[in-house]
Amino acid sequence: MELQQLRYVVAVARTGNFSRASEQCHVSQPSLSQQIQKLEEELGERLFDRLKSRARLTPAGEALHERAVRILAEVDAANREATEHRTLTRGKINVGLLPTIAPYLLPHVLPRFSRAFPGIEIVVQEDTTARLLNSLTGCELDLAVASLPIADQRMHTETLFTEELRVALPPRHPLTRQRSIQATDLESERFILMQEGHCLGEQVLNFCTRRDFHPNILCRSAQIETIRALVAAGMGISLIPAMACPKSGAAQRLYRPLAAPAPHRSISAVWLEARPPRHAVLAFLEHLRAAERSVTGGHRRLSAERRGAVG
Repeated sequence: MELQQLRYVVAVARTGNFSRASEQCHVSQPSLSQQIQKLEEELGERLFDRLKSRARLTPAGEALHERAVRILAEVDAANREATEHRTLTRGKINVGLLPTIAPYLLPHVLPRFSRAFPGIEIVVQEDTTARLLNSLTGCELDLAVASLPIADQRMHTETLFTEELRVALPPRHPLTRQRSIQATDLESERFILMQEGHCLGEQVLNFCTRRDFHPNILCRSAQIETIRALVAAGMGISLIPAMACPKSGAAQRLYRPLAAPAPHRSISAVWLEARPPRHAVLAFLEHLRAAERSVTGGHRRLSAERRGAVG
């Protein structure tokens, strides 16, 4: 049984005539008649009473016709939906981001993407790198935005941009009077860091280790905004990604760069190598690529290289 045969059955039932049905189906009448006869032979049932003036469905034909109408409607709907996804008029993207990235990157990406593709729904998941990679492996996410390195060899990574980590200082802290801060200036400070399992916390610890000192950790949190609030309350200092730092106003003076070589992190788009991005995901990826200047506030990009290999 073929879809085209079902279309011929429905056309003959609708027109009541093999000749008119062949015209509507843009096929010769002998070909249409032959296909319907072939279907009748396959089913072992006659589908039409071929009268002199018209063709009329038999009881077996009526039963098949009812199902054929439903089948063809579903097939047509599937074709329409596939076309809508291909042309980006409808669809859904599941994207995962680190909580240290999502609130600062998405406001620069989602409004523009939604204006360009209003029929595409974006579902956002915020989690740690390990959990995002698990969700990618399980095909629960189409794309993730995380910080390098990504050691999982099953993943494809593309660096979007690299940003500095800056020192967040309490108001009236002596270091606010310095335009640039040395790593040695931080050795006696109390640190407020991200919780274990969050890569930003590990990046700060690695920076301190490479500078031969162990930070005095006072507190850990799962949210950058909580860390910023605790720093503002005078409890300690932290290292904050540039995208999370104020771009203007008095608060900007409380975030200072470290002297070269300054710590930084590379933000990457990640997807499962065996599951290449589909049309809608590629369109979203283009908007991620275009957001770099807005997110980093126009600061010099530390690495212009786009990575095609696993990071």
